[in-house]
Amino acid sequence: MKSAIIRTNSENKDFQSLVKELDADLAVRDGEDHSFYHQFNGITHIRHALVLRVNDITIGCCAFKKSDSKTAEIKRMFVKRENRGKGFSKLILSELENWAKEEGFSTLILETGKKNFEAAALYQKMNYQRTPNFAQYIGIENSLCFEKNI
Repeated sequence: MKSAIIRTNSENKDFQSLVKELDADLAVRDGEDHSFYHQFNGITHIRHALVLRVNDITIGCCAFKKSDSKTAEIKRMFVKRENRGKGFSKLILSELENWAKEEGFSTLILETGKKNFEAAALYQKMNYQRTPNFAQYIGIENSLCFEKNI
């Protein structure tokens, strides 16, 4: 099995395609809350995106964006359903952590929905700690926020 993680940005067509699949999945999970979250998940200005290809097939992505001088927010983490449970999420998240560190960030933060059980479990396995909801997620009952010093 040949895998490659490509460092790119939001203009990458594979990244855009995966984000559409992610949004479709989240629309089902989030139900009526999805439109609220959609406003925070635009990808137009993301400068740091990863695309995971296995055997020349694009199967996953994630990205980060600057929150402040030392903190980056993880965005758009996704692995296609048929490729889940095989360690690809850990692989791509580890690469994202390395890239964020190279860019001078010391902390990563993220938000996921309470119904996104697999994501919450992944972040906890990868040593992310639950935190109070931050920024636009303060007071949002369906949000879970996490943080990790890298």
